[in-house]
Amino acid sequence: MLFLVILLGVVFVVVATAVFKLHPFLALLISAFFVGIASGMPLLTVVENVNSGFGGLMTSIGIVIVAGTIIGVILEKSGGAYRMAEVVLRILGEKRPQLAMSIIGFIVSIPVFCDSGFIILSSLQKSLAKRAKVKVASMAVALSTGLYATHTLVPPTPGPIAAAGNIGATDYLGTIILVGLFVAIPATIVGYLWAVKVGTKIDVPADQEDALDYEEVIKSFGKMPSTFKAFLPIVLPILLIGIGSVAALVGDESGLTNFLRFLGSPTVALLFGVLASFFLLPEISEKTLSGWIGESLKEAAPILLITGAGGAFGTVIKNSGVAELLQEMDLGVLANGALFLLVPFLIAAALKTAQGSSTAALVITSSLVAPMLPTLGIEGALPLALVVMAVGAGAMTVSHVNDSYFWVVTQFSGMKVTDAYKAQTMATLLQGITTIIVTAILWFIFV
Repeated sequence: MLFLVILLGVVFVVVATAVFKLHPFLALLISAFFVGIASGMPLLTVVENVNSGFGGLMTSIGIVIVAGTIIGVILEKSGGAYRMAEVVLRILGEKRPQLAMSIIGFIVSIPVFCDSGFIILSSLQKSLAKRAKVKVASMAVALSTGLYATHTLVPPTPGPIAAAGNIGATDYLGTIILVGLFVAIPATIVGYLWAVKVGTKIDVPADQEDALDYEEVIKSFGKMPSTFKAFLPIVLPILLIGIGSVAALVGDESGLTNFLRFLGSPTVALLFGVLASFFLLPEISEKTLSGWIGESLKEAAPILLITGAGGAFGTVIKNSGVAELLQEMDLGVLANGALFLLVPFLIAAALKTAQGSSTAALVITSSLVAPMLPTLGIEGALPLALVVMAVGAGAMTVSHVNDSYFWVVTQFSGMKVTDAYKAQTMATLLQGITTIIVTAILWFIFV
C-alpha cells in the first residue's frame, strides 16, 4: 500500500503538470501532503517533514542556485557568452562548423540556461552556416545538443545541483562537476554526429535567406569583454570546488586545509564566481547592479521553489517508512549498482517525456530514489555522482512538444515540427541512451 501511495503521488505530479498545466511547485507540495497523510503519518509530523525538507534543501543549495543564475544572466547580457563562442570558433576554425557549435554549446550551457544560450547564439550559428555553406538545421541541432548535454549533467546548472542535494551529495559537488563534464562529452559527440547525419538533409527558410556575415554579427553585438574576463566566472568556481575537494580528501584539520575547504565549498566558490562576473559589467550602475541581478533573482525564484518542493516531497517519502520497507525486501537484483542505475534513468525519462521539464524530472526522480541508496549501500563521492548522471541521462530523454526548449530550437531555427522530431527529439533520445551506457561503464570500472 505504501508503494501504491507513492506511485499515486508521482502520477498526480505528472498529470497535474502535463495535462492541467499546474505549476510543478504546487503539484509537488500537494503530492507531499497527500503521500504523508495517506501513508498514516501524524498530521503535525507531515507539516514538520514538508517544512524541514523544503528548508533543508534550501540551506545546502539555495544560495548556490541563485549565484549560478546571476553568473549566467551576466554572461548572457554582457556578451561574455558570445565572447566564449567567438574564442572557440577562432581556435577550431570553420572547417567543422557543426563541431564548433557543439563545443560552444557545451561550454556556454554550464552557467547559462540552454534556452537562453540557444537564443543568444542563434544569429551566430546562422551566419556561420551561411559562411561555411552548410544547412542551418544541422548547425541548430549541433548547438542545441551541445547546450543540452551540460544543462542536464553539469553543476552549477540548477537541475544537477538539486539532484545532488536530494540524494545527500552536496559535499561531493566537485566530483559531480568533473564526472558530469566527462560524461557530457560522449553525449555531445552523439548530438554532433546526429546533426551532421540528419540535420544536413533538412531544409529551412533561413537556408535561402541572407544572413549577416560572421564579422558583422560580432560587430553588431557591440564591444565584448576580454577572453579572460568571459571565462573567469566559470573557471574560477570550478577550480575552487576542485581544490576544496582535494583538501577534503587530505582529511587533516590544519588551518590551510580548512581554509581551502572553505574556499571550495559550493556556496563560497559560486559567490567568487559572481564577483568575477562583475568584471564583465559594461558599467557600474543601477541598470546592471540592480536590474540585471534583479532579473537573475526572478529567473532563480521558480527553480528555488520547485527544488524546495522536491526536497519536501523527498523528505516525506523518506520518513514515510519506505526505507524500512525496502530493507525488509530482497533487493539483491538491484545490489549491482550498474543495474540500479536503470531505475533513476527510467523514472526520469518517463517524467521528462510526460511533463517536459528536465529540471522537474531531476528533482522528482532524485527525491524518489534517495531512500533506496543507503539500503543498497550506495554512498561516497563517485557512486553518488554516477547516480546524478543516471538521473540526468533520463532527464534529457526526450525533448518534444511539451518541452519549452523544443520550441525555442524549432522557432529560432525555422524547422517544421515533423523535422524537429527527426532531428532534435531523436538526438535527445540518443544522448540519453549514450549517457546511461557511459555511466554504467564508469560504474563497472571504478565502483
